[in-house]
Amino acid sequence: MPLDYEELDYQETPLGSLTLRRRRMRSLDGLEVYEIILGTGYLMSSLFTTVEIALADLALARLPAGKTNLSVVVGGLGLGYTAQAALKDARVTQLLVVEALPAVISWHQREMVPLGSELHGNPRCRLIEGDFFALAAGQGFDPAQPGSRFDVILLDIDHSPRNLIHERHQPFYSREGLNSLQSFLKPGGVFAMWSDDPPDPEFQALLGSAFAVTETKVVAFPNPLQDCQSQSTVYLGQSES
Repeated sequence: MPLDYEELDYQETPLGSLTLRRRRMRSLDGLEVYEIILGTGYLMSSLFTTVEIALADLALARLPAGKTNLSVVVGGLGLGYTAQAALKDARVTQLLVVEALPAVISWHQREMVPLGSELHGNPRCRLIEGDFFALAAGQGFDPAQPGSRFDVILLDIDHSPRNLIHERHQPFYSREGLNSLQSFLKPGGVFAMWSDDPPDPEFQALLGSAFAVTETKVVAFPNPLQDCQSQSTVYLGQSES
């Protein structure tokens, strides 16, 4: 009989204590759920993946169907559902996943999480240890080719533009930060970002000042723990073609 609760890994990191755990939810017919905890806050649960998947799907849908050989960056690996969704688009030939915590990359490489073998074994996918925000303000996301531009950049790290995992991320959420990010997008490229908060008019205006076209999507998903519908937000910005 599997354990109802198992701590798979625990490490101290510069961002706080990091825990990977697996739970068997008796209230959900014994469903096995993986969770990542940073400090006292949840980073991700395999029970809630709808918005992580929508983040990739919504961004890729903004590019013409006939556009091929797409290159994509994902900021934040987590349990890998955004990366998996991007790879399901056959047009994507290069995916870079930037993750600041080496332990998270190790979980995938050691196949301690459900999507580990699928992601680290995919030749289209590279897992890169790095600070997404520092790279966005510097030489770009591909250490092998500094300054490279991409068709899509996806961000799923902070809880929202106001609820940050670390204060050092704050400069990114500015006109200068978004302009620097946009310099690594190809013409017509798309930036998309997840937020756990409702749409933020101030951030929407900031996004509109940096990108030619913007859109805000509220994505609903079932929450079986509270027996209700929950919502998160996906912000999208597209560069001029």
